[in-house]
Amino acid sequence: MKWDHIVKNGTIVTGDAMYKADVYIKDGKIGAVTTDDLGEAEVVTDAEGKYVLPGFIDSHVHSRDGSKGAHYKEDFAHSSMSGACSGITTIYEMPNCNPAITSVDKLNDLIETITPKAYTDFCAWGLCVGDANDAELPKLAEAGVVGFKFFWGYAISKEYQLIYNYDDSMTDVIPPLDMGQIYQMFRTVAKTGKMVAIHAEDFGVIKRLTEEVQATGAADYAAMLKARPDYSELITIETAIRLSKILGTHLHILHLAAGDGVDLIRKARQEGLNVSGETCPHYLMLTDKEAGKLGSVVKGYPPIRTQYDQDKLWAGIKDGTLCQVASDHAPHTPEEKKGDVWHAPAGAATIETMPLVLIDAVSKGKITMNELVKLLSENPAKMYGTYPLKGSVLAGTDADLVIVDMDKEYTFHQDDMHSRTKQSGYDGWNLKGAPVQTILRGKTVAKDREIIGEPSGHFVKALDNGVLC
Repeated sequence: MKWDHIVKNGTIVTGDAMYKADVYIKDGKIGAVTTDDLGEAEVVTDAEGKYVLPGFIDSHVHSRDGSKGAHYKEDFAHSSMSGACSGITTIYEMPNCNPAITSVDKLNDLIETITPKAYTDFCAWGLCVGDANDAELPKLAEAGVVGFKFFWGYAISKEYQLIYNYDDSMTDVIPPLDMGQIYQMFRTVAKTGKMVAIHAEDFGVIKRLTEEVQATGAADYAAMLKARPDYSELITIETAIRLSKILGTHLHILHLAAGDGVDLIRKARQEGLNVSGETCPHYLMLTDKEAGKLGSVVKGYPPIRTQYDQDKLWAGIKDGTLCQVASDHAPHTPEEKKGDVWHAPAGAATIETMPLVLIDAVSKGKITMNELVKLLSENPAKMYGTYPLKGSVLAGTDADLVIVDMDKEYTFHQDDMHSRTKQSGYDGWNLKGAPVQTILRGKTVAKDREIIGEPSGHFVKALDNGVLC
């Protein structure tokens, strides 16, 4: 048999092993991973001296798309290009697109809209908006969403778009949900077997403190941290863990920034609760010191915190309490980000830099190559029900691979980014180790951090409800 593609002479890396082998690919699938000579191929990639990893997964991306999306900020063409250039082969799209994914017809809208421009494969989240769509959650689960996102503490417009600065005078708005609706949501999601993933910030605490801090006239980064302290996260996480314990819901804490939140998640897991957590590269690489210098460019919710918090997050990564890293890619235009910390929107372009800074962390000995695979490939696929189709280098699975050259040294320049928004907190950083080729279902889609070919990605339905990693 003549193969479509052979990746030869590389070192295969999984979450638990490294070994020399060739990867034989046919019809988009891995046919064999072996040192035996199984014949010739139309395309041969020589990975001598390099590492061959399962394609990366970014499970937390806001591409601003949908048929009514904010395409001037970003769209799936640009976010998936950005991801593919850094080794990402599957994106899990967050549901606060426009229209938001509150029902199966809205899910289908997103799939139809972004498939023609997808440079990676993609999955999708469903959105929880309380009683307004509680009956739709089982249908979305059946349609193959990976889980359900809940923006705890946020008001939502009638079109189910987030409102960041809600006050009681607003009309035609769904206020932040009360505990009765949150309880019902957790109960409904538990019955589907999917996870509920929360943005954990307490609205009441933040509203009161923001009013107090703004009254002083302060508008620097330290002022924002006073208005959004770590306990605004911790209070919400504690409440959510209690609900998970009562109802048996798989609870996932998104983009954890507060270091003490690691202790809450660790304790819950030790008690046998179905609780997991993630953090983001900006919380692992930057602190309030750098964020203060960068200003609103790196403003996000929850905010980048202190060295204490960063150290605790790294400890959670190393002991497995935090089982994955995701980008929380959420771009805004440079003009929008020019405002001060009170007025600039929260979010940044981070999908392209996520693998880059984590591969550099491997070069610095902060994590191992095997841990990188667990954080960016295996664990996300296992947790959300797409393993081993995604996140593995196994015969019979999608031939999604990223080839990494750990000897490559370079300076990262934000002007080279593929997002519509070319702003980054890592501009000018010297990095070591880089993704040099991205293969999606057997075909090279990016090489040396540039796109090759046309969009070929498609929607991936979650195979099952996933497992706790």
